[in-house]
Amino acid sequence: MAADSGKKPSANGGKAPAPNKASDSGGIAKRLPRIALMFLLALLYRQLQAPPPKIPGTPGGPPVTSPRIRLQDGRHLAYHESGVPKDQAKHKIIFVHGFDSCRYDVLRVSPELAQELGIYLLSFDRPGYGESDPHPGRTVKSIALDIEQLADAMELGPKFYLTGFSMGGEIMWSCLKYIPHRLAGVAILGPVGNYWWSGFPANVSREAWNVQVAQDKWAVGVAHHAPWLTYWWNTQKLFPASSVISFNPAIMSQEDMAVIPKFAYRSYAYQSRQQGEHESLHRDMMVGFGKWSWSPLELEDPFPGGEGKVHLWHGAEDLIVPVGLSRYISQRLPWVRYHELPTAGHLFPIADGMPDVILKSLLLGDDE
Repeated sequence: MAADSGKKPSANGGKAPAPNKASDSGGIAKRLPRIALMFLLALLYRQLQAPPPKIPGTPGGPPVTSPRIRLQDGRHLAYHESGVPKDQAKHKIIFVHGFDSCRYDVLRVSPELAQELGIYLLSFDRPGYGESDPHPGRTVKSIALDIEQLADAMELGPKFYLTGFSMGGEIMWSCLKYIPHRLAGVAILGPVGNYWWSGFPANVSREAWNVQVAQDKWAVGVAHHAPWLTYWWNTQKLFPASSVISFNPAIMSQEDMAVIPKFAYRSYAYQSRQQGEHESLHRDMMVGFGKWSWSPLELEDPFPGGEGKVHLWHGAEDLIVPVGLSRYISQRLPWVRYHELPTAGHLFPIADGMPDVILKSLLLGDDE
């Protein structure tokens, strides 16, 4: 007879213990909030990320149809030449386009004036626009250095004239800061201003700020305080985003409405955003309204010997870029020749005859 092992039979007949279903379901229930939070964070992160740019000349990107130069870091800038041939020019001018524009949006100087004064105009797509490669690391300084490299690659000589409109006008301050030794003269047209530049009295920046429509206050504020939200803010549907991006007519003055067809119905307008809105429009906002380490109000006269002039033009009825900041800058910098157009809005540089007026003032010193 077998010896008794002393073990008592288990209650379930020797089978493995049954799982505690109540305990498992309780553990899952405790983890659900954490899982849901992780899911929502992943979803939010995806919503905040801009799609990659469509780089010109690569599979899926726009074709390259214009001549381009290669910069030192390997990026390309596409350019466009107008006016008289470069080898016949007496005055060589680089033009810097504004927001939502491209290399073809250059001052339309009359053929007669171009011939009379020997004007050669070189315009280019800023990084992320048109057929120029994007520059995710773009800064206030980098665009000025891009312009200097463009001038050297195109053999414009030791000095050249420079003019820029709107966002391109704001870039003129960067060029006056970083490459003043290369400039023969500068025309700044309706320049975007940064409300956080140091040196502005609170009432000046506040009054300019309040000229904006409410949706632009939000869009500009996001670009400055939370640039990582800029893509989401301007693509979400919950709140109105930038009025400039959405073509809100509320920001058009009476004179702007008269000339807007020239801008709105350009056959090449699609090129401005063809790489994606983030690398062109949104990055413009992030840099232009970002945190600058210096202010135009700190600049010194780039032409102390009178060998050149800086002209600042602004429309008094500009509802896109408030005139108040330009007025104050011109008062603080006595070497800036200020031209305020009493009935003009933002688009005055494309009004009939204005390109000739602007360039004659720049090249000959004539007043408007």
